[in-house]
Amino acid sequence: MNTLQRKALLLALAAGTLALAGCQNLSSPVIRFDRQVNYGDAKGVELVTNEFGSTDLQMIAEKMTGSLLETGIFQGRPTVTISTVKNKTSEYIDTTNVMNSIQTALVKSGKVRFVRSINEMQAGVDELQRQNQSGLYKQNSTAKIGQMTAAKYSMEGELTSIVKQSATTKDVFYKFTLKLFDVQEGTIEWQDEKEIRKTSSR
Repeated sequence: MNTLQRKALLLALAAGTLALAGCQNLSSPVIRFDRQVNYGDAKGVELVTNEFGSTDLQMIAEKMTGSLLETGIFQGRPTVTISTVKNKTSEYIDTTNVMNSIQTALVKSGKVRFVRSINEMQAGVDELQRQNQSGLYKQNSTAKIGQMTAAKYSMEGELTSIVKQSATTKDVFYKFTLKLFDVQEGTIEWQDEKEIRKTSSR
């Protein structure tokens, strides 16, 4: 191989390497951040502010779940629906997030079954109508209308707060109340509360 052929081979190899590098950059881009981001412990105590936070949510969910399971009310895996959870604080708090944590823990316990809540019902109705009225599905495979299981119990809750502050201190008191109603009889079968106080210096 003469010098000219060697140069041509080296140029071809260099071009191939650049092409491969370009392909790699397209399929796996490098993402850079202006500030350092670190993962933390999701269960770690959050003390950024004294507003409602992740630790408060976890404390409420653990208290309510433990209290419910201790009662033995869920014999035979009854059906439960989530009705309303009112936020009566001055903050924007996603109460659905609180109830999702409680529901997840109860479902994982295997002691209870949840049926669609009022907010989730329309999606179920739409799916039933699509299967039965669109003509797209085999009739022996569609979910039949009128076969949903009704809830034996309804879960209702509310979150309230009392805020006091001076020139140097801010005190926030939260109270989460959860009730379990017998749908047929309208009686409260279980009720519990979780209180949280958070104080910060200005």
